[in-house]
Amino acid sequence: MRARRNKTVAQQCRYYEVENIFEYMVSVYINGNITPFRGMYKELEPDAQRLFIRYLFNEADPRYTEEIILATI
Repeated sequence: MRARRNKTVAQQCRYYEVENIFEYMVSVYINGNITPFRGMYKELEPDAQRLFIRYLFNEADPRYTEEIILATI
């Protein structure tokens, strides 16, 4: 099976059947599923990746912001 890459936020929401993919990604990371989180991040297109980082600074729990950003690189 081919890897999913360069997907928009809307495509990811439909694929994972969630309303907010960014919120879902944060919950996946917090629950300790680091490898699936990294895969979901890599599936996003570059603009969506930037939006996710912005989401972390504005909406996510500050306790996890640094950890999540480090997990994305």
